[in-house]
Amino acid sequence: MTLSLALCLDAPMQSWGIRSRFTMRETTREPTKSGIVGLLGAALGIPRDDEKELGRLAGLRMAVRVDREGILERDYHTAQNVPTTAGTGHRTVVSERYYLADALFLVVLEGDEATITRAAAAVQRPHWPLCFGRKPFVPARPLTRSGRPGGPRTGEGLQEKPLDTVLHDHPWLETRPKARAWALADLQRGETIELRTMIDCDPAVPGAEPRHDQPISLVRHDRRFTTRAVLPGYVALTEDMISAGDSGVPEQAQH
Repeated sequence: MTLSLALCLDAPMQSWGIRSRFTMRETTREPTKSGIVGLLGAALGIPRDDEKELGRLAGLRMAVRVDREGILERDYHTAQNVPTTAGTGHRTVVSERYYLADALFLVVLEGDEATITRAAAAVQRPHWPLCFGRKPFVPARPLTRSGRPGGPRTGEGLQEKPLDTVLHDHPWLETRPKARAWALADLQRGETIELRTMIDCDPAVPGAEPRHDQPISLVRHDRRFTTRAVLPGYVALTEDMISAGDSGVPEQAQH
């Protein structure tokens, strides 16, 4: 049986770093594989030095659907009285940290039944607090449904269907009433709305792109990664994806 896990990643701020150079910390436009492995590891209570268990999570196939593109923002951080390398005197260091504001993602994971089932249970009751790239960047809503009626629109959780199918038919995660109304009106006028996707794939697939974010070790000061292949693409938004799950689900105000 093919099992997939659908997660909603919504927060006022998210940061998915793929590299950090001196005083600059960048972010990608969508969640990284290492970031999602770290997120699930926190939910499951897996220590950073447990490479075997983290390796199981890294072995899951992953796809991302961008339900709302984030706005790239930049923060400046100032550290004063930093000792100079010469050992004489002090200096002020200004660092730049980039993040995504108001981004919304559907992340779908596919893999063996035991790992997917454990991960699904853990995100409902995480061992450690969850964050999206940095500790202050906490989720704005649950990652998956709790099973209780009502509640916010979010990830559907465990799905007995392949990752690619979930990516194409999972309800749209947008909750802002105006955005949903405008999208529905556009579709009814015959316009096409495409949601950007990134899917793990074989490197030989035409159009595949490299991403250096497949984790080997997440130990602090010894983080190591290798390259995976992803296939960029699009999923067409449909009226069914907009209306699915509307009954009894309160709309959220814009962040």
